[in-house]
Amino acid sequence: MSAEARRAMIVHAVLPLLIEHGANVTTSQIARAAGIGEGTIFRAFKDKDELFDACTAEALKPDHVLDAIAEIPIDQPLADRLVEAAEALGAHLERMGALMGALHASGRVRHRDPEQRLKDQRKTWKGGRRESMAAMRGAMVELFTPEKDRLRLPPEQLAGLFLTVLFGGRMAPDGDVPTPRQVVDVFLHGAVEAK
Repeated sequence: MSAEARRAMIVHAVLPLLIEHGANVTTSQIARAAGIGEGTIFRAFKDKDELFDACTAEALKPDHVLDAIAEIPIDQPLADRLVEAAEALGAHLERMGALMGALHASGRVRHRDPEQRLKDQRKTWKGGRRESMAAMRGAMVELFTPEKDRLRLPPEQLAGLFLTVLFGGRMAPDGDVPTPRQVVDVFLHGAVEAK
């Protein structure tokens, strides 16, 4: 197995552990989950911080959600396509939130060098985050495109608006978060019932 493949395998094994235990996960737990010896962890990663950074970067990548959106059958009605996409995007956000919450709750943020953390955040927010959002928007454009002759706005603009509404709806107070179907219904038909 190449060094790159070994690192990827360890990261994928560790992500669920980080969500469960946060930064308190032990090297013994990591080794067991990955099916390797503890020493192998440190041949692949300088230390646990480097491993946690790699896990965070992996969780932030939109690859899984982009694959899920790409698999949505284009011959379905638009509402059904958007609901499937909203569910996939919601699951992606929940995974990211669970990981970040677990790391933060276990003290990961406090233990890191504040200057390095700011550099890492700038890199993620300016490059990775922007690229990730652009990729998600592009995937959503594909879902709107078959209806482009019936749409009131271009698919690119609707894709951006849909993501804004979807992500904004997730910030509602507990219990008030709309379902994907509700978001899609209001997005497509408005807030007022037709008479």
